[in-house]
Amino acid sequence: MPAEETMPKGQLKPDHILELGFGFWGSKALLSATELGLFSELARGPMDAEALREALELHPRSARDFFDALVALGVLDRENGYYANTPEADLFLDRAKPSYIGGILEMANARLYRFWGSLTEGLKTGQPQNEAKDGGDFFEVLYQDPARLRQFLRAMTGISMGASAAIARKFPWEKHRTFADIGTAEGGLSVQLALAHEHLTGIGLDLPPVRPAFEEYVAQFGLDERLRFQEQDILGDEPLPEADVLIMGHMLHGWDLATKELLVRKAYEALPEGGALLVFDAIIDDERRNNAFGLLMSLNMLIEEPGGFDYTGADCQGWMLDAGFREAYVEHLEGPDSMVVGLK
Repeated sequence: MPAEETMPKGQLKPDHILELGFGFWGSKALLSATELGLFSELARGPMDAEALREALELHPRSARDFFDALVALGVLDRENGYYANTPEADLFLDRAKPSYIGGILEMANARLYRFWGSLTEGLKTGQPQNEAKDGGDFFEVLYQDPARLRQFLRAMTGISMGASAAIARKFPWEKHRTFADIGTAEGGLSVQLALAHEHLTGIGLDLPPVRPAFEEYVAQFGLDERLRFQEQDILGDEPLPEADVLIMGHMLHGWDLATKELLVRKAYEALPEGGALLVFDAIIDDERRNNAFGLLMSLNMLIEEPGGFDYTGADCQGWMLDAGFREAYVEHLEGPDSMVVGLK
């Protein structure tokens, strides 16, 4: 074939396709750096390549390439041979800071990275590709293993950090005094709300094994008197707690359609007149074209959960209106996350 016929005409280039196809290279470099505690090490101060290599106990062969790749990827700086965190890495990837979001990256590294290698199988079978493939149940095993549970709860704090701070700013909390965070994990959202609004008191609701992590996290911020933990299986017969605002964050996407609708109805029944249900996730845009993270998160639900999927704002508004809410609206939070608010 003549050379001029082997490439497309005009200015088309394969750069984007190649960058996307090899995106896992940069992803794994970041995940390994997080696992190694590299950013926490550099939070103490800049280090040259040899000192950093020794601190992380790395082999000499590729340590410098690893560090310089992280510079090129925009998570490290290098000046006069000394490496340092970028401002974002220092704030969000230092384990010693309360703003640490690396928990979700630690879980992605320990679990999701290898499970996503079976995405094609999941697309063909419609079945989860995680621990369930070996006859186990991820959450059943999770709640029996304190170390893995803590990792998962830290991951939930990390992935919700930006959305939690945005909810504290954007929702009209001056109109309400109480809230309940359904599926609270460590209580990251509850803490952000209580720090931002001194008049609020809240409940963090989750399964019994979560209590120690919640209480320890809340105590770090001195909020023990305003935030309390409640043990409950939300799919049981017991009604959801009474509060002015009920919140379901990064959890509704884990259920099938019937369970999503059930939980929205249970929230409606528990709320007082004038109360609100606040649902946040990586809400997919209604045209399903722009929020790539939300669409990929829905594929992650295929990997993780039987029946789970992410959804559009219009989908969630419809569930709320069908349950009886008089009004429902969508508001963007941070990054890929938005909230859908139902008003009773």
